[in-house]
Amino acid sequence: MTGKSSGFFWPSFTDLMTSLFFIMLVLYVLTYLKLTNQQRATEQQLNKIKEIQAAVKELPQDYFQYDSEYKRFSLVQNIEFKSGQDIIKPMYEQYLIDVGVSIKDLISNLKSEYAQQDIKYVVIIEGMASNDNYFDNYPLSYKRAWAVMKLWQRENVMPDQSVCEVQVAGSGTGGIGRFPNNEEFKNQRILIQIVPKIGEIKLE
Repeated sequence: MTGKSSGFFWPSFTDLMTSLFFIMLVLYVLTYLKLTNQQRATEQQLNKIKEIQAAVKELPQDYFQYDSEYKRFSLVQNIEFKSGQDIIKPMYEQYLIDVGVSIKDLISNLKSEYAQQDIKYVVIIEGMASNDNYFDNYPLSYKRAWAVMKLWQRENVMPDQSVCEVQVAGSGTGGIGRFPNNEEFKNQRILIQIVPKIGEIKLE
C-alpha cells in the first residue's frame, strides 16, 4: 500500500508543478504585454505633449521673436513709452492690436486642434523697464503690460476665455535675459509667454 501511495503522489506533484509553471508563464506574458502597452502609451503621450508645446510657438514672425534660451516671445517692434508713463503711443496701437489678434487666432486654432484633450492655456503679458533711474519702475512695468491687456479688451481681441487665461506681470529692471548696459534702452519692452496647462492626454 505504501509503495502504491508513494507512486501515485509523484505524478500528482509533477502535474501540480507543471500547472504552476504554466500559470506563472501566462502571468509573466500578460505582465510583459501590459508593461509594454503602458510604455508605448507613455511615449505617445510624451510625443503629444511635445507636439502641443511646439504648437504654441506657431506665431507670425512679423510680430514675434522666440527666445529659445528663456522660452518666451518678445515683440519684434520695440514698444517705447515716455519716461514714467504707461500710456501706449498711438503709433504702436495697431501693431499691438495685430499682436493680440495673432494670439487670439493661435488659441482658437489650438482649441479646435486639440478639442478632445484636457488643455488650457495661460498668456502672460510681461512688461519690462529700462534702468533710467525712474524711482518706481516695477509698478510702472506692470502698468505698461496692463495697458496692453486693456487695449486688447477694448478692441475685443482677447483670447477665448473658455480655454485661455491672460495674466499681467511686470519685472521692472529685474528679470532674466536683459540686454547689456550699452543697450539698456532695449529693455523697455513687452514679453509674451504662452504656457499650455496640460491635463490628461487622451490617445486615439
